[in-house]
Amino acid sequence: MTDHGYQYDVVVVGSGPGGYVAAIRAAQLGLKTAIVERETLGGVCLNWGCIPTKALIHNAEILEELHNAADYGFTFDNLKADFGKAVKRSRDIVSRQTKGVSFLMKKNKIDVIEGNGVFVDAHTLQVTPSEFKPEVKEQSVTSANFIIAVGARARSLPGAQIDGDRIIQYRDAIVLKETPKKLIVVGSGAIGMEFSYVYSTYGAEVTVVEMLDQVLPLEDADVAAEVQKAFNKKGITTLISTRTEKVEIGDDGVTVTVKHLKSEEMQTLTADRVLMAIGVQPNTENLGLAAAGVKTEKRGFIEIDEVMRTSTPNLYAIGDCTGKLALAHVASAMGIVAAETIAGAATQPIPNDRYIFMPRATYCDPQVASLGYTEAQAKEKGFEIKVGKFPFMPNGKAQALNARVGFVKIIADAKYGEILGAHLVGPGVTELLPELSLAQMMEITPAEIARNIHAHPTLSEVIMEAAHAVEGQPIHM
Repeated sequence: MTDHGYQYDVVVVGSGPGGYVAAIRAAQLGLKTAIVERETLGGVCLNWGCIPTKALIHNAEILEELHNAADYGFTFDNLKADFGKAVKRSRDIVSRQTKGVSFLMKKNKIDVIEGNGVFVDAHTLQVTPSEFKPEVKEQSVTSANFIIAVGARARSLPGAQIDGDRIIQYRDAIVLKETPKKLIVVGSGAIGMEFSYVYSTYGAEVTVVEMLDQVLPLEDADVAAEVQKAFNKKGITTLISTRTEKVEIGDDGVTVTVKHLKSEEMQTLTADRVLMAIGVQPNTENLGLAAAGVKTEKRGFIEIDEVMRTSTPNLYAIGDCTGKLALAHVASAMGIVAAETIAGAATQPIPNDRYIFMPRATYCDPQVASLGYTEAQAKEKGFEIKVGKFPFMPNGKAQALNARVGFVKIIADAKYGEILGAHLVGPGVTELLPELSLAQMMEITPAEIARNIHAHPTLSEVIMEAAHAVEGQPIHM
């Protein structure tokens, strides 16, 4: 027992990238810590999301290069692509990573409690067998504090029940043993676009259906247009301003009825499978939150303050279940703040207006990376702005990589030079974003970025050129 009579100082419910990071930070700060997991350590990100998708995407990138082998002076016959092997490689990586998280729990002396947790009151969690862990024994766990990190799951449309066969979600898509001949993807956020790229590269005929007026609806309009153009060139059909009206399962496939919102015309699409990628809903409904006095908003997301505290002072919530920004690295950052707050350590709170400046990444080809306001949002907010934009085409490293698509766009406040937004599309841009993320946080201006000497030849020089372009003085244009 701890000094206050509870079994633990903090119990984390859920072991995704928010939960396990929060547990490690709490243990580092000397708190007696446990983590409750109903399925597998690492959560959706490690087992069904970020990690396995990036493995499949890398496979697709290699395959795409092989399709373009003649550009590099390679010729060969009978290229065969085994999608099942790609999936096996991704699952092997997941297995290694999961073991890594398990090792970190042991190293930090964090108790791992298997089962499904439900709050009895603000200090007690009842843990019962879950569908994934039916063999575990029921037990009651008490703690001075809890961190809720239960994540979220795929959402579907009314009347289109995800069955794991014809109508699938990301968890199903990640383990398909063969590529569907025809695939309809409903939703063009990061998940929809990444899977569209993978399956298209492996030979599927892919149609993306997006209700809003651009693919990647949260991204800058210029970026979205560049990605849509690249996708269309790869043979992927992109239907924007198009609403999915009906999904019907037949004997040999799926029929999807869509409505083109601008023309009011209806169209019928057919495919082997439909991938639902229209966002997530929180895993909060069977958690006993009412018994613990925790308030949620109407969609079920948990309300928190800037240090992740819920309406019940000893309960904290982080990650996707809060509805702030459903990204693994955001959940991890939130987890560290929650653990530090519980331990009484110095921390850096995350106010509501900070989430817009968190880095966002989409790993299709071309890659997309961004932070802050889009150009349209900055204008709507009343900022007087300067915009610098520079393409990858003239960049020597990009030419050497045979990468001709994309650009870096920086939006700055005209008065103070503060970075309001950065939007990158092109080769490896997810790895380039941290320079701009750090600059924005530390209030470094584009003028200062432009004066920072960037190694040549590197893709990062395009950031330097875009920074020069904010002042209207790019060098290589």
